[in-house]
Amino acid sequence: MPDVGMPIRQITNWRHYLGGPVSVRSFACVLACIVTTWAVVGAQEPPRPTLRVPPLGAGPYVMDTAEQHNLKVTVMARGLVHPWAIAFLPDGRMLVTERPGRLRIISDGKLEPAPVSGVPAVRAAGLGGLEDIALDPRFAENHFVYLTYVKPVDSQRGTPALARGRFENGGLVDVKDLIVTDPGPVGSSAVNSRIAFGRDGRLYMSAGGNIGTLAQEPSSLRGKILRLNADGSVPNDNPFVGRAGYRPEIFSMGHRNSLALIVHPTTGEIWNNENGPNGGDEINIIRAGRNYGWPLVSFGRDYPGPRISEYPTREGLESPLVTWIPSIAASGMAVYTGDRFPAWKGHVFVGAMRLGEIEGTGHLQRIVFNGKMEEIRRESMLTELRQRIREVRQGPDGLLYLLTDEQDGALLRLEPAP
Repeated sequence: MPDVGMPIRQITNWRHYLGGPVSVRSFACVLACIVTTWAVVGAQEPPRPTLRVPPLGAGPYVMDTAEQHNLKVTVMARGLVHPWAIAFLPDGRMLVTERPGRLRIISDGKLEPAPVSGVPAVRAAGLGGLEDIALDPRFAENHFVYLTYVKPVDSQRGTPALARGRFENGGLVDVKDLIVTDPGPVGSSAVNSRIAFGRDGRLYMSAGGNIGTLAQEPSSLRGKILRLNADGSVPNDNPFVGRAGYRPEIFSMGHRNSLALIVHPTTGEIWNNENGPNGGDEINIIRAGRNYGWPLVSFGRDYPGPRISEYPTREGLESPLVTWIPSIAASGMAVYTGDRFPAWKGHVFVGAMRLGEIEGTGHLQRIVFNGKMEEIRRESMLTELRQRIREVRQGPDGLLYLLTDEQDGALLRLEPAP
């Protein structure tokens, strides 16, 4: 069900949502959005259908795909509990986060039994917990590891937070929070967060925004992408620094739930993907100071059926680069640049956790663009496995690595078959 606990102050603060004085027609659009949200409160969402999902086998699997024939899928490590993200250490090991609050090491394809010590206390509830991980660009010198997680606020709430610690002797030491976002109302589930270091050396962080209209509220960090210095301080050249009513950490606003945040390896641009509700998942190119529209515009419908907006695009709000209807519950994302799959160079890979609100339909999607960054085709892959694909990363070896978001989650490796 949607969150409808929007304070009256947010309704009366409507001028902020559109950046200043607006026309009567613009105000009507905002009011219509609010009325639509309230109108669905009484609607009943029918039970979601499910498919029987067999356990993931031992593999390996060999599959045929459109531009890479004889694709081999190897099950490298198992026994991960809802794994979320991967970071590749310089010595060849991998750090993997588990949603319940553990950080694990995979060495030579084997899951080490003992979790990494020093991880901050996590509120693991619903879809939130320990989430993204990133190494400092100068990791070889400073050993800094960055984590996003749901920090407990009280007995019923948590909020996305960013912590940093040093990785030494197999554990984290000197761990401290760099930023803690503002909590949502009791019962809100938009606690997801991703991080990436830009080519400018700044740290970009997303914070879930499916909470009323907080994504349009400039005094809130939720539903935003933030831009920070590596120590959590605010860069002086952030787009809203010095602007009354705006948090200076904000880089862009109007985001729902960003479940991938990457630096495009060719252009250097910040890309995200974010979940719409029932339909309307997106890929966006993130630019300073821009508004990406949630919840004023969307290609999706609310879960009981009504449209979020009658107009999915609008002047002054950024339109997505890619849209999914129905939703795929888009998650991890990578742009392939390696030599092991020459036919895939420049293609974008996105994890899908389910298709069209039906459980047991997780897979991997491959998207192809032309030279003008216009989509020309896409392919659904690994559908036979029926696994929720949470993470997609290109490894230092030029292969693709995936995490399955399952109770018995696995690390998968994609490579060319002989």
